[in-house]
Amino acid sequence: MAEANIKVQVCYALPDSSFLRSLSVPAGATIEQAVARSGLLQAIPGIDLASNMVGIYGKRKPLDTVLHEHDRVEVYRPLQADPKEARRRRASGKPAKG
Repeated sequence: MAEANIKVQVCYALPDSSFLRSLSVPAGATIEQAVARSGLLQAIPGIDLASNMVGIYGKRKPLDTVLHEHDRVEVYRPLQADPKEARRRRASGKPAKG
């Protein structure tokens, strides 16, 4: 009997572009396997799954999370600024440092 496949999406957003790929993976595949199979790591060099957070539909998940039909795997970019500090700066009217 042939192994069943499930359909998932892998996405990564940059300020000026995005990567979104729909693909089939074997049932039981993990986030890490789907990202590798999607071609994201080749399309956008510099992504390090050891340091970039990943998730499914906006909820952080570990790389070994088993995927389900129609899951959207998201690879998140590192934050450029602390959100709390940025909010404080905006509220005080001071420009950002650097």
